[in-house]
Amino acid sequence: MRIGLALPTFGPEAGPEAIAGVSRAAEEMGYDSLWSGDRVLAPATPSVPYPGEDGVMPRAYENHLDPLVALTFAAAHTTRVRLGTSTLNGLWLPPLMLARSLTTLDLLSAGRLDVGLGLGWMPEEYTAVGVPWKGRGARLDETLDILRGYWTSDVYAHDGPLFTIPETKVGLKPHQRPGPPVLLAAFTPRGLRRIGRRLDGWLPAAMPLPNLLGMWATVVREAEAAERDPAALRMALRVNVGLTDTGTGPDEVPRRGTLQQYIDYARAAAEAGVHELFVDFGQRTTTLDESTDLAGRFLTGVRAG
Repeated sequence: MRIGLALPTFGPEAGPEAIAGVSRAAEEMGYDSLWSGDRVLAPATPSVPYPGEDGVMPRAYENHLDPLVALTFAAAHTTRVRLGTSTLNGLWLPPLMLARSLTTLDLLSAGRLDVGLGLGWMPEEYTAVGVPWKGRGARLDETLDILRGYWTSDVYAHDGPLFTIPETKVGLKPHQRPGPPVLLAAFTPRGLRRIGRRLDGWLPAAMPLPNLLGMWATVVREAEAAERDPAALRMALRVNVGLTDTGTGPDEVPRRGTLQQYIDYARAAAEAGVHELFVDFGQRTTTLDESTDLAGRFLTGVRAG
């Protein structure tokens, strides 16, 4: 199982020194990937509760870097680790602009990009960027069509329900062919169906492993129904760490627990067949130095198993 680490793109310490330092340290430690998230607003009282245990959005989100710019900066300070978005709200940009940005990052990083898309959870952010909240699924499907078409065509045009792209020659090509892998964060039956039938993988959030594997089985069934090879799909599991000083009950992991309990959870995930797991130590009040130390101890513990 590959092990990844979330970049410090949120919170008071997010900045060039933090991105460069964590990127280099993670690659030297032996991490396989680095990940960045996406926010444009931090309202005091969003209309929809944050999809976490207490429904409260982490204060770290009040300071948010652009995820693709941050990954480009990380790419310049590393040579090996893959670079992923978890998640990029892919509907906030016109699809052609999104295709150009993703292609550029994949090219500049020599083919290290994993595109993790999500639909977000906060209607206010859609209002702020001028994109309708309703109809997100249809907008996502057309966006995926445009990404694939742009990446695989020398001459491309699109005329769809939402977007029209006049015919153009496409000279900009991603390093990875036919394009960087595209994964989706989704948990509804429709979302899991979409993953199995047309995407490269799934970006779940940490949950009890029986629940995770049950949802993954849906993805596999949908891939088989679409005559796709499920073995070609991958799962990259995000773990937002809620550290405690003393051990918690099994029903509380992975929402909270000691570092050893998170190590044990990662080992169990590997045994269960999870392809990649990445951890975020920075969503609460942990300092950058503490997060880096925890990252080193976590990776050592998982790899020692």
